[in-house]
Order: sequence, then C-alpha cells, then structure tokens
Amino acid sequence: MQFALLIYESPEAFATRKKDENDLYTGAWRAYYKALVDAGGYVGGDPLEVPETATTLRVSEGKRRVQDGPYADTKEQLGGFVVLELSSLDAALDWAARCPTASSGAVEVRPLAPDTKRRVEK
Repeated sequence: MQFALLIYESPEAFATRKKDENDLYTGAWRAYYKALVDAGGYVGGDPLEVPETATTLRVSEGKRRVQDGPYADTKEQLGGFVVLELSSLDAALDWAARCPTASSGAVEVRPLAPDTKRRVEK
C-alpha cells in the first residue's frame, strides 16, 4: 500500500529552512530521509515553499476567485509531503512518529487512492 505523510509545520520550523545546513532540525530531516530511503519504502516527496507563497483558487458561479496565501489560516501549515510504499497503516504510523515534525507540528497519514486514479485515467 502507498501512504502520503502530509507534514504540517509551525512558522518556526519554516524559518529553520533559511538557517545553516548544520542546524539540528535540518540534521534530523537529513537522518529521517536517509532512514526512509535505506528502508526501501520511500517513493517520493518534497518540501513546499512557505505558506505566504501560496495562491488559493476557487470557482464560484463560473468565476475564478483567487486568494493570496494558503487555504486555511492556521498556526501550522502544510510544509511538504512524503509518499511511502509500506505493508500497513501501522508501518506508516511508525514512520510518521519518527518524522522530525511530529513533535512540533503534525503529520497526517493518508492512504493513496489508486482505484480512483485508475477511474480518472480511463
């Protein structure tokens, strides 16, 4: 099964991205990424730019409504995602618990929906 780990970070975590490559948070991410790859379950993923760079679009009554900034105005914002190929939800939760952000933000674990994708691709 494939799972997405949706990484929600605090403003402080986003700020560490501009620090020296040798800070503790970046080091923790480096070790986590290496462990994911070495375990063989890593499929892909990427960090996202800071929430202020987001643009949110809705279509209402046939008109586009564009909003600068993220969809939700919350303390923690979506900071990135990781896709893993694992045997179970329990295995995905174990990896989510090891994520550096789990102790300061949140990690949402969600199974991918391949059946839906196949219906769309027809």
